[in-house]
Amino acid sequence: MSRLTGFLVAGGILVVSVALAALLISLAPEPTRTEQPPQIPFVRTDLVTAGSGPIPVHGSGTVRPSAEVEIVPQVGGKVVWVDPGFLSGGRIAAGDTLFRIEEVDYRYRVREAEANLAASRVALLKETEQAAIARTQHELYAAGRDGETSPGEASPLALRAPQLKAAQAALDRDEARVADARLALSRTSVTAPFDGHVMEESVVVGQVVAPGRSVARVFSADAVEIVVPLSDADADLIHGLWSLKAGDGNRRVTARVIGRFGEGSYTWSGYVDRGEAYLDRQTRTIDVIVRVPDPAGTGRPADGTASSGSPPLLVGKFVDVEIEGREPDDYFLVPRAALRAGNEVWTIRDGGTVHIVPVQVLQRTGDKAYVTGTVTGTLESGQAVVTGGIQFATEGMRVQTEEEQSAAEPTP
Repeated sequence: MSRLTGFLVAGGILVVSVALAALLISLAPEPTRTEQPPQIPFVRTDLVTAGSGPIPVHGSGTVRPSAEVEIVPQVGGKVVWVDPGFLSGGRIAAGDTLFRIEEVDYRYRVREAEANLAASRVALLKETEQAAIARTQHELYAAGRDGETSPGEASPLALRAPQLKAAQAALDRDEARVADARLALSRTSVTAPFDGHVMEESVVVGQVVAPGRSVARVFSADAVEIVVPLSDADADLIHGLWSLKAGDGNRRVTARVIGRFGEGSYTWSGYVDRGEAYLDRQTRTIDVIVRVPDPAGTGRPADGTASSGSPPLLVGKFVDVEIEGREPDDYFLVPRAALRAGNEVWTIRDGGTVHIVPVQVLQRTGDKAYVTGTVTGTLESGQAVVTGGIQFATEGMRVQTEEEQSAAEPTP
C-alpha cells in the first residue's frame, strides 16, 4: 500500500469518527435545567416572651445543721448509766439525761462543804458576840473616867472588827464551796441541750470520762441550713439581702429546696436567713444561707403527685435551691441559645433582616435567659430571635427562616 493510500484511509477513519461522535451528541437527551436556590442563609428561630413575677435565683449547696455541738462532761468519773437511745443516729429531746457519772465522790464533797459551812456560821456568831462585848467594855471604861481626859477612840483590833470581817469572809467562802460542790454533783447527769440527733458517740457503762473531753456530737433537729454560693450578679437579684439579720426569723425572701430521694424528687420550703459579708477566697462567690425549718417529714413530691411518705431533708445531702428574686419592671425571657458573645441577641425584622440588639442578662437558668433591653436596643414580646444556623451576622443581613422556607416550597 502506497503512502497516499494510507493517508486516505486514516483520513476516512477520522471523518467517520467525528461523524459518529456528532451523531451521538445529537441523540443524547438534554440535561434538566433547575433553578438555583437563592443564596440566603437559613436560620433557626424562637420567640421572645415578656416576663412577669419575681426572677428565680438558682443555686445549689450541701445541707448542714443549724446548730451542732460536742457533748463534753464538765466533771470526771465512771459512767454508771447510758440512755439506750443515745446512739449514733438516735434522736434526743432537750433536757433528757444522756448518761450519768458516779455520784458518790461528789456527794461526799457536798457533805464536807456543808460541814465546813456550819463551822463557819458558828465562828461568825462567836466573833459577833465577842465584838459586841468588846464595844460594851470600851463604852463602860470611857464612862468611868468622869472629869478625866478622854481615852480617845478604841482601835479596830480592840473592837474585834477585823476578826468579825474575817469570820464573815470565811462564811462566804464556805457558802461558795457548798454551791460549787452541789453544782458539780448536778453535773454528774449529762443532759441534751436541744431536740436533735446524735451524729456520733463513744460512751459505755464503766467507762471513765474526763472533764473537758468530747464524748459525742449532736445536731439540732429544728432547722437545717444550705450554704448557696452565688455570683455577685445573682446575689444582687435577692431583694433586701444585706438588710437580713441572722436568726431573726424574717421569712420575706422565700426559697424552695429540691432534692432527690429514692426514685423521685422532693421539695422543702425555706427562706433566706442571711448573706455572708465576705467573698469566698477560692471561688470568689458570696455565700447565701437558706434555712429550712422542721426538715424532718416536710418534703413534698416535686411533681405534685401523692406520696405515701414524707422523707426528711438529710444533713450532708447535696440539693438544688430556687430563691425568689427581685421583680424588675420590664424584662423578657429569651432562649439561652439566642444569647451571643457580648450579650447580644439577633432579632428578625419584617422582611427577614437581622437586627442586633444589645441586652443586659439578669439570670441564666436551664434553656432560658432573663434579659432586659438597653438604651441602644429594645425587645418586644413575640419577636423572633436567631437560635442557630449562622455563626456570624451583620446589621440588616438578609436571612431565611423556617416559616419563609415552608411558604416557598411548592404545594404537592
